[in-house]
Amino acid sequence: QVQLVESGGGLVQPGGSLRLSCAVSGSIFSMWSMGWYSQHPGKQGELVAVITSGGSTNYADSVRGRFTISRDNAKNTLYLQMNGLRPKSTAVYYCNAVWSSNRIDRWGQGAQVTVSS
Repeated sequence: QVQLVESGGGLVQPGGSLRLSCAVSGSIFSMWSMGWYSQHPGKQGELVAVITSGGSTNYADSVRGRFTISRDNAKNTLYLQMNGLRPKSTAVYYCNAVWSSNRIDRWGQGAQVTVSS
C-alpha cells in the first residue's frame, strides 16, 4: 500500500525558512515525477514545484527563486526547502506524483505552514 506522510510544517515569521519532507512508502518512487501542492485557505490546490525522476525541476511563478524541490531516492523522500517565506505562503502543503497515472488516491495529511509575525 502506497502511503504519503508530510512533515516539517510550522509557524514561521515572514522572511523565515522551513524544510518540508514527504516520505513515500510502498511505491516505485525513483521512477516518478513528484510535486508539492499548496492549498491556501478557501482556495483550490496549486502545484507549486515539480521534480522529475532525473532531477529536473520547475516551479510556479509564486515560488520560483525562493523554494527548492529535491529528492533522495535512497530514502524514498521528497523535500521542499522554503526560503523567504511570505504571509501569502500560508497553506497546507501536500506531496504526490505529478502524472495522473501514478497519482496516489489517498493523499497525506499535509504539512501546515503558517507565516505570520
